[in-house]
Amino acid sequence: MGTKTLDGLVRRLMESLDHRAVITDPVRLRTYECDGLTHHRATPGVVVLPETAEQVAAVVRICNEYGVPFVARGAGTGLSGGALPRTDGVLIVTSRMRRILSVDVADRRAVVEPGVTNLAITEAVRDLGYYYAPDPSSQQVCSIGGNVAENSGGAHCLKYGFTVNHVLALEIVTPDGDIVELSDTDPGYDLLGAFVGSEGTLGIATKVTVRLTRAPETVTTLLAAFDGIERGGQAVSAIIGGGIVPAAIEMMDALAIEAAEAAVACAYPEGAGAVLIVELDGPVPEVTHQFDEVTRICRENGAFELRVAADPAERAAIWKGRKSAFAAVGRISPAYIVQDGVVPRTALPEVLASIDRLSREHGIRVANVFHAGDGNLHPLVLFDDAEAGAGERAELVSGKILDLCVEHGGSITGEHGVGVDKSRYMPKMFSDDDLDTMQLVRCAFDPRGLSNPGKVFPTPRLCGEVPGVRKGVHPLVESGQAEQF
Repeated sequence: MGTKTLDGLVRRLMESLDHRAVITDPVRLRTYECDGLTHHRATPGVVVLPETAEQVAAVVRICNEYGVPFVARGAGTGLSGGALPRTDGVLIVTSRMRRILSVDVADRRAVVEPGVTNLAITEAVRDLGYYYAPDPSSQQVCSIGGNVAENSGGAHCLKYGFTVNHVLALEIVTPDGDIVELSDTDPGYDLLGAFVGSEGTLGIATKVTVRLTRAPETVTTLLAAFDGIERGGQAVSAIIGGGIVPAAIEMMDALAIEAAEAAVACAYPEGAGAVLIVELDGPVPEVTHQFDEVTRICRENGAFELRVAADPAERAAIWKGRKSAFAAVGRISPAYIVQDGVVPRTALPEVLASIDRLSREHGIRVANVFHAGDGNLHPLVLFDDAEAGAGERAELVSGKILDLCVEHGGSITGEHGVGVDKSRYMPKMFSDDDLDTMQLVRCAFDPRGLSNPGKVFPTPRLCGEVPGVRKGVHPLVESGQAEQF
């Protein structure tokens, strides 16, 4: 962005927003240079802090006027570089849009702005007997707008599903600056479903209507300690294979336990090579029966210690180590890469054994934390960035872990998104034709390619460069079957 363009852009932004909501100071700009994946960094050209959907729309229209790219950012807790700013663009930060606009218990829904934190929704409705089910580990700080962009999951997604299963409607600002509504009751194509998980490439959510879930009659949380991951994995397969669907079923290996103990003193069983956290919820008779089955299965598969939370405080203590795991590894390693892949549950033992081999071959430690019930792995690849070549070896191991996931019929991401970090791995899952078809959807929403460009696709192209679509025109327009978008 040239100086003349930047000066004109900033002047127009300050005309539309309070001048205090436009940041150009180089020192302050560096606050926003990365999301939770800190080894991808870029200082934004300009940062704006809108407070209303109308202000967001105004900023987007100004970006279109100047042909400048824009990126939306919430709390900055993402782990794929999805909110990585552009040095030649505008970063639109929605953290000031944090009002809970309405709560309707009768219809089991709440309407919130994108800057509202995930946990704040539950706190607002807890006394009414409801909660918001998707619960990323960062739920205390991550924002609902970011959850929508990444289709975030969490420990309880095994039973209750991801963000997409709990979003009923959206108000969005399109890439050309219009404010439109999307709903799960709209006829025709599921545009709401397409938008959730689109990582900011199809526009910016400015209002979110979420589904509220009735609090269960009872909750039982169990921690089982095993001598190693293999036996814990066998217990997981037996639990799911037995027809039991826990609210959550999580596992941590010895290195992850070590980190959690160093960080939060979670007091997990001494000598455990793996711990399994199983949470059951629902009607009392059902949970009682499932609890008996789960404890039996864990013991049959070698659990040497079982703990059951007697009250909410003990339940929180069991979850403390797991919820802090990502940050906790900073206690045992100067640097690390958080990976995110998916494999079929039955492939867990084989894939984990292969990860262990990769770790030993390359001299890179890997701590494993994962949503065991749905095969969503979160290997934490540890390295010392002061050691020559260590970062490169860690990147190599990280990439090979994703290769393992794909080879076993899984995916390169379960909930963290593609962003910039994994875009180069997309061809491992999709053909060129697949990727071109995906980009046709993007072109329909954003023909100028200004909305979070450079994310998701390995070779992002202008719409005119995608086979079958002329720049700014949907392919059906070419054939005379539809009007221009």
